[in-house]
Amino acid sequence: MSNEGTGGGGGEPEGSDSLKAFGEVVKAFRRRAGMTQEQFAPAVRYSVPTVASIEQGRRFPPADFVNRAEEVLDAFGALRGPARHLSRRPGLASWFRQWARLEAEAVSLDTYECRLIPGLLQTEGYARTLFVNQLPPLGDDQIEAQMAARLERQRLLTERPNTAYSFILEEHLFLRRTGGARVTAELIDHVLRIADLRNVEIQIMPLVQEAHAGLAGPMQLLETPDNRWLAYCEGQESGQMVTDPKVVSMLKMRYARMRSQALTPEDSRGLLRRMRGAA
Repeated sequence: MSNEGTGGGGGEPEGSDSLKAFGEVVKAFRRRAGMTQEQFAPAVRYSVPTVASIEQGRRFPPADFVNRAEEVLDAFGALRGPARHLSRRPGLASWFRQWARLEAEAVSLDTYECRLIPGLLQTEGYARTLFVNQLPPLGDDQIEAQMAARLERQRLLTERPNTAYSFILEEHLFLRRTGGARVTAELIDHVLRIADLRNVEIQIMPLVQEAHAGLAGPMQLLETPDNRWLAYCEGQESGQMVTDPKVVSMLKMRYARMRSQALTPEDSRGLLRRMRGAA
């Protein structure tokens, strides 16, 4: 399973030297402009923690951040140029990085998962359980790098309130009790809190379901700012970006059918609350 989902033995974290260098350039231009992070953040329409993460080299800068920073700081191309060559993201598997960049700018993101709770919804306890039990074993530094990348990605849910997120999760993912009863209870509480966000819709696919359009496996669908649709399908140590419009259309059809087959968002929250009581 991948760095997006579990940590992936083949997806060893890479260095972040290029991200750190880019962050230092942003910081230098911000200071030259006489702006604090608190002043700069609203000017580029990002939060202060996001600006701090980019300046520290912990977050890949989205294209709209680069463009706005270029204009606000009057950087005469010093940010756009280097940004085109950034290719490494610490804590993310190589096959997932391209999708992660698209994910950070998506208009909508649809996720169906039958193997484990998606990274965007995981708690720290759940994610750490996956990383600690990864084979081959990961070192402490690798685990911390992947934890940082996982938690950083999760900010998308709150920092992009105009992006519509849909998740369809199999009921058995919660019944498995990965990490034990306490971790599971915390996970359910966390998912219920996220389900209350206006831009997030979470549906549970019942354990017993006679008709199921997703038996071919997990998938993600993404709409870009220019309204193109792309898909991503993942295996144990690989991921495939799908750009063929015919294949993407087929996956969209399957996802739409699954939304009608899964419990409604309201019934899904009710089921999760009942699970929480039994956890």
